[in-house]
Amino acid sequence: MSNASFTWDDLQFFLAVARTGQLSTAARQLRSSHATVSRRIDRLEFALKVKLFERNPRGYVLTTMGQRFIETAEKIEQETERLQADLAGGATGQRGVVRLSAPEGFSNFFFTHTLPDFTGRHPSISLELVTIQQIMALSRKEADVAVVLDAPKGGPYFSEKLTDYHLKIYGTRDYLARRGEPRTRDDLLEHAFIGYIQDMIFAPGLDYLGDIHPRIRPNFQSSSIFSQLTATRSGLGLCVLPIFIAEQYPELQVVLEDDVDLCRHYWIACHHDLRQVARVRTVIEFLRDVVHGSGGSFTGRPVASRPAS
Repeated sequence: MSNASFTWDDLQFFLAVARTGQLSTAARQLRSSHATVSRRIDRLEFALKVKLFERNPRGYVLTTMGQRFIETAEKIEQETERLQADLAGGATGQRGVVRLSAPEGFSNFFFTHTLPDFTGRHPSISLELVTIQQIMALSRKEADVAVVLDAPKGGPYFSEKLTDYHLKIYGTRDYLARRGEPRTRDDLLEHAFIGYIQDMIFAPGLDYLGDIHPRIRPNFQSSSIFSQLTATRSGLGLCVLPIFIAEQYPELQVVLEDDVDLCRHYWIACHHDLRQVARVRTVIEFLRDVVHGSGGSFTGRPVASRPAS
């Protein structure tokens, strides 16, 4: 490879295709064209005299040599961004795309409301927010940063607790007036419940109902917290909801407020190498700031002081 002639730009095109598997997606991220991306990949392979991708109808798949080369390219990327940040006081290193994976509830009922603030502060960073109900593979760089319910167990990952969040049982005031308000946990068995589809629960922390009563069986199940919320607001039954979501809807009333109070956690996670990238650090710091500044909406209690980062 010592005689190969290629530029850092070529490596950027390679990394974009390696991470997305699609020329069109890579072109959109790079603000380039499909043809340009294809030409840059061909040029890089010619310069290196190796085949980096297998082309198939579904996209570009890394070859064994491509998988080995991505580690080198990412190290060059990290060092380049670090140097740019040092030279430009941090501004240049904060340009580019950051893909954030986060649970549907956190994303749609909290984080998206903060986006005008983020873009105002950091107009050069383009955010991609992934909310599909699955664990994104940080090891394959499907996401640069993730908000997760369970911290990664081992591996080359940085993680820190972002916040606790509390959940309670809610029903509409009309539903409770019609069906009667439960006074004990056993009374809950007389009510319709809304919950997650058991075999599609992607994190142990979402398995709420067993913590409340072992004999509760939901009448309606959905993999989407938004669908569960909508069903609850329609008067279908009772549902366990995060307070930061439910408290946005005045028609919802807490059930067994003093008896049922579940606590779960949101964590920030990313690959150790990506933590050194300026734009990724910026997103992590923003997440810390907006959650800490939320006035205790996640826990129902005022935030006393910011946790050490």
